[in-house]
Amino acid sequence: MQKPESFYKKQLQLNASLSKQFFKRMGLLSTLRLIVFALTVFGIYSSFNTWQIATGIAVVGIAIFLYLLSNYTDLKSKRALHKRLVAINENELKIASGEFHHRSDGSEFQDPNHYFSLDIDLFGRGSFFQFINRTAIAEGTKKLSDYLLSNDIRGIEKRQEAIKELASIPKWRQNYTAVAQGVEVEHSAQYIITWLKNHRSFLTKSVYWFTIGFSFASVTILALGILEIIPIKYAGYWLLLGLLVTGRYLKKINEVAQNTGKAKDTFRQYALLLQEIESSNFKSELLQEKQQKIQSEDIKASQIFQRFSKALDALDNRNNFISAIFGNGYLLWDIRQTYHVEQWIAKYADKVEDWFEVVTFFDAFNSFGNYAFNHQTFTYPKVVEEPITISAENLGHPLLNPSKRIDSDLELKEEQFFIVTGANMAGKSTFLRTVALHIAMANVGLPVCAKQSKYKPIKLITSMRTTDSLTDDSSYFFSELTRLKFIVDKIENDKNYFVILDEILKGTNSTDKAIGSRKFVEKLVKLSATGIIATHDLSLTEIESELEAVKNFYFDAEIINDELHFDYKLKPGVCQNMNASFLLKKMEIV
Repeated sequence: MQKPESFYKKQLQLNASLSKQFFKRMGLLSTLRLIVFALTVFGIYSSFNTWQIATGIAVVGIAIFLYLLSNYTDLKSKRALHKRLVAINENELKIASGEFHHRSDGSEFQDPNHYFSLDIDLFGRGSFFQFINRTAIAEGTKKLSDYLLSNDIRGIEKRQEAIKELASIPKWRQNYTAVAQGVEVEHSAQYIITWLKNHRSFLTKSVYWFTIGFSFASVTILALGILEIIPIKYAGYWLLLGLLVTGRYLKKINEVAQNTGKAKDTFRQYALLLQEIESSNFKSELLQEKQQKIQSEDIKASQIFQRFSKALDALDNRNNFISAIFGNGYLLWDIRQTYHVEQWIAKYADKVEDWFEVVTFFDAFNSFGNYAFNHQTFTYPKVVEEPITISAENLGHPLLNPSKRIDSDLELKEEQFFIVTGANMAGKSTFLRTVALHIAMANVGLPVCAKQSKYKPIKLITSMRTTDSLTDDSSYFFSELTRLKFIVDKIENDKNYFVILDEILKGTNSTDKAIGSRKFVEKLVKLSATGIIATHDLSLTEIESELEAVKNFYFDAEIINDELHFDYKLKPGVCQNMNASFLLKKMEIV
């Protein structure tokens, strides 16, 4: 697999060069169009007295002009795609250098009542979501957050294989994103799905055939009027009749047109993305399953979407005044095109949701594939059935700078509970979030920041950042108790949770806190829970001598030459060096 930095630099140069080439060709076509226009005008002027020649020149000139215009439009679209690819590769290089805090941080997905979303820097400024997110459509962004929050421990190896494959095709991933970015969508896919499912057809097949017969009659009456076989005024009366017939259905047609107008750009975008998926030859089981979901028809889903887009464009012509009057008056155009739209909805409305789901799946999983490509030294946890929850060598936090990151080994068996002590700023909280992210990432199928890892899938539940609530009229302490009750209730019904606690019962006095913390840990051990608690309360470590499942670990701090030093390494035992008094004095607070 290519090295990320060299790949992005190469793609940046390539796409920038292609963008410039297309721009030059566009300039040439613009010049040719101007020349063709000038020559056509001159030819028509010169042969004005011979209308046959003038007409021929006009037809040929217009044909060439439209051909050049079509080529210009294609080149403009291709140049825009390469410009987006330039921006994508520029962003990757910036993010790799640490510039990602300006990006969307997913704060809207934080949920204090979720199992872990508020505690492990999954969302918010500087979060894992902000670092990993490369989605291009709103539904893909939501899907990405859903995967990160899912706590789903089934099918991990299938997801790993899918992510590995997407990581191996960076050009395809980038192209998919660039195509998605090329269409601005105002209305969500969910809005469109809801409309399609709730729509009730009002045009029957007999009405459609009536429009066909009416159109033939219109042509006949117009021909007879032009040939003066009948008075031309009858063509006008017929026009009014057609407008009256259309008017009968106008209200319902307007409702359909309003919704199709909102859906048009979304369908155009999704048709392009479906085409990208259909044209690929995926090998992993999960990607093949998703691909097959859009290949169940004799005709490809992208072509079905494209047909619908054409029907929507045809209905959209009603906004043209001439088309609205003469098209409806003589051809009952709106009724006919609305019938086509309704027939499409009747046939495919139930399948659209599946097709949309596949598109958003790839949009979300592209972010995972991109992350795996960018972190090729990370390892995919080996899923095991041994009584080992996590056995990781050189485990580190994935968002820390590799040159400064200090990794630790961790082996935590099933139904073991670690008590971690340590001085302030020694690395306890970072370690808890490192372990939490290992679990969340492993469950999604991502590679983790470790040299190697064995992992028995387990769901994550945490209590690290409890907050009080003025809205709910609840104190900090009550909120914390509510959270701890939530954890106990979940574990009583399902043992397969990894519990991470950071300095619990902070809302009460130290004696009460020590007693309460001890009783809570004893309760978790009795429930055969697996997990870690970080604490400053050294008395809590005494449980190790009483309960076999409990093990003590610590992060050390040393004062050398009146300076505080940390090694940020996890060690077995109990911390003996606390530093609050030293820091107060060092910072001249006391």
